[in-house]
Amino acid sequence: MYPQAMSSLFTDPSWHMPHILNDIEQHGFSLVQNIYPEQHINAIRQECLENLQRFQAASIQNGVVSTIRSDHILWINEDLSQAYQHITTLNQLAQQFNQAFFWGIQDIEAHFACYRVGEFYALHRDNPQQKNERIISTVFYLHPEWQNGWGGELRLQDKHGEWHIILPRSNQLVIFQSDLLHEVLPAKQQRLSITAWLRQRPATLF
Repeated sequence: MYPQAMSSLFTDPSWHMPHILNDIEQHGFSLVQNIYPEQHINAIRQECLENLQRFQAASIQNGVVSTIRSDHILWINEDLSQAYQHITTLNQLAQQFNQAFFWGIQDIEAHFACYRVGEFYALHRDNPQQKNERIISTVFYLHPEWQNGWGGELRLQDKHGEWHIILPRSNQLVIFQSDLLHEVLPAKQQRLSITAWLRQRPATLF
């Protein structure tokens, strides 16, 4: 279970939920800094590092090698208890979005991501032309620090066609609509994160 203190997560002034909702509505993305206490992010980071040998190349899908990305990932389930608590946080966030925008978000999928030196993710959309159920994409940065010049930035186009370069700062959560164009620039240091999607379940046909 997530710590009881986190039950009031979105009443915490550090989250500024009205600001997040306004950002999403006006621009399609929002940033939240220092979302967890240091002890908690350290525990998630340690779990990530302890499981790095289990990561698989994300560029291989159904046996086909893609040139669009070169990072390595590990899907998160309940066995990864520290990371799974982050999904609990995102479930709370999904409830806020459903109340504000009536999106009907019912599911979350998430994985650890490791970008080694030189690895990248080329320009793409997580939900191109509404072809899947992903509504909101999130990236939570785990590495202990990140300096200018280390690469690995998220380059994101907002709802108005303007481009933004987002430095992958530790303990920062990036929230954006899944149909927005974006890419991860080549990393010059090991870059660790949790990528997750807030999604609608497939429609049931009768």
